[in-house]
Amino acid sequence: MQTIQVGKLKAEFASVLDKIKNNGEKFVIEYGKKHHKVAILIPYDESLEDQEPRKFGILKNKANFKMNDDFAMTDEELLEL
Repeated sequence: MQTIQVGKLKAEFASVLDKIKNNGEKFVIEYGKKHHKVAILIPYDESLEDQEPRKFGILKNKANFKMNDDFAMTDEELLEL
């Protein structure tokens, strides 16, 4: 999977679409000076519309987690802002 900045994507949009269509390549779109990953371009035949819905609860009684009482994190830390 390749990464591409928004500016480069705008300049090379047609060639990126050709690579996706003909070679099945995937692109992660990055935005801003800090290269925040914001989206993924994938071939249409791999789209989420064609996938089966996720089944929730498949790990019930198989996995668990525990958070300590002293765990603290701000919303900004969680979102890495």
